[in-house]
Amino acid sequence: MGYGATGRILRVDLTRRHCRTEQLDEDVYRLHPGGKALAGYFMLREFVPGTDALSPESVLVVANGLLTGAPVSTASRFTVAARSPLTGAYGESEAGGYFGPELKMAGIEAIVVTGRADAPVYLSIRDGHVELRDARSLWGREPEDVQSAIRAELGDSYVRVLQIGPGGENLVRYAALTNELTHFNGRTGMGAVMGSKNLKAIAVRGKSPYIRGVCDPAPVAELGKSLARRVKDHPLAWDLQSKGTTGLVDVLNAAGMLPTRNFREGVFEGAGSINWPTYEKEIFSGRRTCYSCSIRCKREVRVAGRHAVNSAYGGPEYETLDGFGGNCGIDDLRAIAKANELCNRFVIDTISTSATIAFAMECFERGLIGPADTGGIELRFGNADAMLRTVELIGRREGFGALLAEGSRRAAEVIGGEAPNFAMHVKGEELPMHDPRGKVSVGLGYAIGETGADHLYATHDTMLVNPESVGFKAALPLGVESLPARELGDRKARNYAILENWTSFGKVAGMCFFGPAPRSFIEVDEIVQLVRAVTGWDVGLDDLLRIGERATNLARAFNVVHGFSRKDDTLPPRLFEPLPCGPLEGVAISKPEFERTMDALYGLKGWNPVTAAPTRGRLRDLQVEWVADLLEA
Repeated sequence: MGYGATGRILRVDLTRRHCRTEQLDEDVYRLHPGGKALAGYFMLREFVPGTDALSPESVLVVANGLLTGAPVSTASRFTVAARSPLTGAYGESEAGGYFGPELKMAGIEAIVVTGRADAPVYLSIRDGHVELRDARSLWGREPEDVQSAIRAELGDSYVRVLQIGPGGENLVRYAALTNELTHFNGRTGMGAVMGSKNLKAIAVRGKSPYIRGVCDPAPVAELGKSLARRVKDHPLAWDLQSKGTTGLVDVLNAAGMLPTRNFREGVFEGAGSINWPTYEKEIFSGRRTCYSCSIRCKREVRVAGRHAVNSAYGGPEYETLDGFGGNCGIDDLRAIAKANELCNRFVIDTISTSATIAFAMECFERGLIGPADTGGIELRFGNADAMLRTVELIGRREGFGALLAEGSRRAAEVIGGEAPNFAMHVKGEELPMHDPRGKVSVGLGYAIGETGADHLYATHDTMLVNPESVGFKAALPLGVESLPARELGDRKARNYAILENWTSFGKVAGMCFFGPAPRSFIEVDEIVQLVRAVTGWDVGLDDLLRIGERATNLARAFNVVHGFSRKDDTLPPRLFEPLPCGPLEGVAISKPEFERTMDALYGLKGWNPVTAAPTRGRLRDLQVEWVADLLEA
């Protein structure tokens, strides 16, 4: 095919145990060149509306990004998509690490999986050889053992293994996928989908260098070298390398928007016990990275004693630190590191796990549930032992954990009473650890995102407040303006729409959120030049934004087909209530202003204000008018 891609799609029918490859049409690839776009194309084309997420007939897609595998920092990510068992909506999750580049080197752009195996299997891809192998001996085992066993069986220690854990086998609705034990497709329950298909793992080995498929290798290699040298000179990239994401604990706490005790507060009195200085002093042991990335933001920890941690599973990042920390009222860093390890061993999402436990803690303290419901566990804010025991119960789907494994929305419906008011989710997906009362574009992203609450739908407002900041100056080619973090209205809607398209293109390209401007050190025009060099296409920035917008509209259309509408694009009631203390004391999101901004955003996007469906005109402009036919059928 050229264009830096083979165009090969691997189709796997688990029921028939049949694998075949096909060549993707070039016209299709031009419109949907990888990652989120390619996954959305297959999901909308092939997923039969109404099919249960965990049924054999469901479709699971693994899709490499347009730039995945390029020898450039942060170009390592791939997308996994299916109907989410947690939300019932479009499910999608990206991960870095080494699996995506290895799949690219094996000559595969995407894998489309259907059916259910009659017994556990794993998929082996070694260059041109594809087979389904017996995984019955691997079922029930933890990721470290599974990875070692597969590599031993295939006789190759460089095989990259994407796998589920016991959480996916037990159909925890927010079960994840992991590669290299520390890189996760964390959100939306993709691990449960894979588990429902009796597919334990996908093992990949490829030996064709990525650069062979690049149209113009020289500028790609030069940019890769330039970025490797640039890290220490760029404040945002250097901050990520030196602290990872853990530095956000102090930043957000000082700003009064560190989610605390199930988002009731924005300041955690124990933040000093879980922040980066304490982390570095007490548990930090090293850095890890993704394929070809010079940032090296991954943390490794060493914890002995009562909460001993297996360092093979990495260390907690910001979301996990505050999720099991401030949001559960816990200031025991070693217990938090243990919770992270448990989640990674079970392969369940740390955000949804911690947020669901925080919800249960509030229900317990308000008397909606008690020891008789929890199996004797005193599930109160600050109780680290109770938190750890509950993580284990969730991963095993045992006792009270079986209910929490359903996610906070379903658990709240079972508990009843006021419980739904305390479930902090959008469309069923639990909120990440960023409070929109301090940066409202995050709230717009939570509400409008097709997967539910996700903090990576657009650039956070705080990056664009100061017109002299590195982040804002880097974003100028996109046409955004500097606005206060808590401002709503037409201007904020315009900023959001642009930045969402840019972020969406990043997911199509397979670029980490921590690479491209404005979040980090790869300039906007460098991304354009990189795409041109890899593909040979004569494209500009507007073309890339259009690709991102097209991908978002496919996912939006999937949701509309499955019964979602404008009423689902909202936030938990708590976020419209004022924070009780801290620098943002008395601050809430104005619901009327929020709704007016959403109206403006819908208008900019060309979506029906009631059904939330993209209009035929907008779909025609995006060259996917066939989607309108599906919506009108």
